[in-house]
Amino acid sequence: MWISFTLLAAFMQSWRNAFQNQLSKQVSVTGVTLSRFLFATPLAGCYLATLYWWKPDTDLIQFNQQFVGYIIGASLMQILATVLMVKLFKQKNFSTGVGLAKSEALIAAVLGIFFFGTSLSVLGWIGVLVGSVAVFILSSRSGFRDISVGTFLIGLCCGGSFALTSLWVREASITSDLPVLFRAAWVLLFVLLIQTVILVIYIFLKERSTFSDLLHRPKLLFLTGFVGCAGSLGWFTAMSIQAVPYVKTLGQIEIFFSILLSIFWLKEKVNIKDISGLLLIGISAGLVIW
Repeated sequence: MWISFTLLAAFMQSWRNAFQNQLSKQVSVTGVTLSRFLFATPLAGCYLATLYWWKPDTDLIQFNQQFVGYIIGASLMQILATVLMVKLFKQKNFSTGVGLAKSEALIAAVLGIFFFGTSLSVLGWIGVLVGSVAVFILSSRSGFRDISVGTFLIGLCCGGSFALTSLWVREASITSDLPVLFRAAWVLLFVLLIQTVILVIYIFLKERSTFSDLLHRPKLLFLTGFVGCAGSLGWFTAMSIQAVPYVKTLGQIEIFFSILLSIFWLKEKVNIKDISGLLLIGISAGLVIW
């Protein structure tokens, strides 16, 4: 079950990144970030309502201090991660930006060791090192002769923010004893709702013209929200079942979806160095899971 939801998440996220990449050429970073959540929130509400229509005798979620803390932390961290992802799109091409952000799987494994009780074998540690080299290669513009420190740091921070989001989402989910689909849906709805409210208030106060920029692109806005909701649903459900490093490692298949989208839909050129870096990230994730 967790494998199916992870594959769904990876496929949908590759499309969400592609749509956000298109929006980033016409809309501010904050607006592109909001596009991920705006339509996703009511869709998540409809999904949760459908679950209760399917099994109406299921209990409602029980709030506690831990649940609320994890939800708020995950919401804020995912906003930061999405902002950093959009900044990556503006610095390098689409597939490379995704590759840099995919350091998330490795960072989640490392954080899991120190704070969440996860353990890594020798091969796992080798995977972490290989992933670090891969991120280093992807962040350089002309091989090792011209290293882009800014892109490197943004990539690591983006991956780290996504990793913390995932770890906190899982912790929030396992605080409940509801069936897995229900607790994942509750976490999804609250995270999206908090993120939407925060971003709407910020944009209203700081850059109101962004609303107009988004509304002039309704199709792209809806598609981003739809695939964003489906992708988050897949991630949240998979992470409610299985540990984050396993889920995010399998989710590396998104890299290859992204390469295909980059070449055939966005018509971007992906050079050998970029492909090598992306493949190294996939290999490192395989070592971590092994």
